[in-house]
Order: sequence, then C-alpha cells, then structure tokens
Amino acid sequence: MTSSRKFIPMNIAVLTVSDSRSLVDDKSGDLLESRIHHGGHNIAKRAFVLDEQDEIVEILRGWIKNKSIDVILSTGGTGLTGRDVTVEAHKQVYEKEIEAFGTIFSIVSMEKIGTSAIQSRACAGVASGTYLFALPGSPSACKDAWDEILVAQFDYRHLPCNFVELLPRLDEYQRRK
Repeated sequence: MTSSRKFIPMNIAVLTVSDSRSLVDDKSGDLLESRIHHGGHNIAKRAFVLDEQDEIVEILRGWIKNKSIDVILSTGGTGLTGRDVTVEAHKQVYEKEIEAFGTIFSIVSMEKIGTSAIQSRACAGVASGTYLFALPGSPSACKDAWDEILVAQFDYRHLPCNFVELLPRLDEYQRRK
C-alpha cells in the first residue's frame, strides 16, 4: 500500500442466489454490504434471485449494461449440487475469466477449512468493463474472499497492481472498433 495514491471508491452490486434464504435472512449479502461500506466503497445495487440460471444471467447482463456498476459480487450457488448454477450463469456472460481468483480463493479456503475447499467453484471474470465474482453462499467464505483477496484488489493504493487501475482499460477493445 502506498500513501501517494488517493483511494478511489468502487460501485459494487451484490446479488444473493438462494433457494433457501431471502433478503430478510441474507447473512452473506449483509456481510458483503457491511464490508463494502467499511472499505469505503458504494453499494450500487442489491438483489436476491432463486437458483435459476436464466434469471441469474438476466440480472448479470442488466447490471453489466449499467455503467455506474464497476463490480458485481454474487453469493451462493457455487457448490456441486444440481441447483447450484451460479458459476454456469457467470461463465455465460464472461468475456474473460480471471482464473487465478478461483485458485487463490482455494488456497485461502484450504487454510481455513482444509480439504473441504475442494467443493467450492468460486470464479471471477470480466464483461463489458465490469468485474464479476461468484462467491460461495456461506458468510465465512464471503468474509474470506473479501478480507483476504478483494479488499486489497479493490484498493487503488495496493501495489504492485490492483483491479481499480485496470478498470478504465477493461473495455478498451470496444473503443478500437
């Protein structure tokens, strides 16, 4: 971290995917919202959707089109069961996958929960100048993803590099056309 750079807040949308919870008892979404605010960022949108791939894709695509949203964090639906379709929905909209996110998340998880980390399919990507992250539905997994990875990458002062400084260049291919 360097003090010569000024903090730049990100506009972050939170999407909870679940068949068993609602916004009223959404501990993971609440945790992310709290961490986002505490980190100096803005909540751009917050929504809840059932584990339905088409509905998840529709929300992701709508939010990607909204140029006031820099980042989309979804929580839930990243496991192995038949209803877990968030990863498939995310990959349907990615232009580029951030493959190292899943690897780093697995390393962080392995330190916390041992070999149970193998059951997560957390992933990340980029689409139309927007970062997208699919996090597991457990509050502890969301905490680990934010505290161990995302809080630094969403801080322009974090060196040697971070997601904030890349944001203006994510959709540069569209400007070349």
